Formats: sequence, C-alpha cells, structure tokens
Amino acid sequence: MSETGQLTWRSPMTSPDGAVDDKPGVTIRSLDNAAVRVRLSETQPFDEGCVQYTVEAWAPGLAARVDEVVAWIWDADLAAFLTELAGDYRGWEGERTWRTHDGDLAVSAVFRAGGQIGLTWTLRPWPDVAGGWTASVTIWLEAGAQMSSLAADVQHFLAEEPQ
Repeated sequence: MSETGQLTWRSPMTSPDGAVDDKPGVTIRSLDNAAVRVRLSETQPFDEGCVQYTVEAWAPGLAARVDEVVAWIWDADLAAFLTELAGDYRGWEGERTWRTHDGDLAVSAVFRAGGQIGLTWTLRPWPDVAGGWTASVTIWLEAGAQMSSLAADVQHFLAEEPQ
C-alpha cells in the first residue's frame, strides 16, 4: 500500500510530539493528507461481553484522544460497519453512520466519485457532561481493497486479547 492511505497493524506510531508508541493497534492515514490519521490502541478488559480501547485522532493543529471507548459484542460493532462499507465499494448515496452505545465515538461515511470513501471519526468523551468537547477528522480511503483491509484489521484488533 502507498505511503498515503496506509493502514498499519501492530506497528510503532510516532505522535506529533515525537514520542514513539509501540503498542498494538490500527493506524489509518488519509489518502489526501498523511498527517490526518486515526489510531485505535490499548485494548483493556472492561466487562463480560465488551472491550475498552483508546482512539486518537490527529490533523494539522489537532491532537485528540479518548481513552475509554467501549465495544460491546451484543451491539453492532465498528468492524461490521466497516465490512459493510467495503462490500459496497461501487458506492451509495448519502451518509452512513455508526456510533458506540455511549456516543463517545462516531464514524460517518460518504462515497465520492473516483471510488473513495470518506470516514469522519468524531471523538466526544462524556457526551452528556456540560462543557465537554468534540473533535472530528476525515480520512479518505480507496473503496474496496483498502476498506476491506481496514475492516479486517479492526476486527482483528477488537478480537485480540486485551493488552
């Protein structure tokens, strides 16, 4: 895969401040701008039937992190949402959205001409607390192979034994 639009599993990641994160995870970089990226990492056991993980998002002038995103096995999960998008590589009309049960992470998807999918990752920790914050970045990927690879990587990540 090219330097832009790169998906990596279990590889070190350099943060904007120069620190190296060598924990297992999935990093997604945008085709349009490799500085725009999202990282899923640090799975932790939370409760029976779910796993807790960290989501980080970077873009020029932005660094955001949510430490306690919870994936429930009984809920429609992120991997299934991404797999569905990958299956529709020929495109669709409008926007599709997925979010965690707690609303601290949402992903919306749009399809644009040229076979690209825009995934907008919105981080919103403690969404019901006054004075909270929201940060969003949009990652553009090629429909088909890149989306399929991302879906498989996220499935593997969420199924991995917590670190």
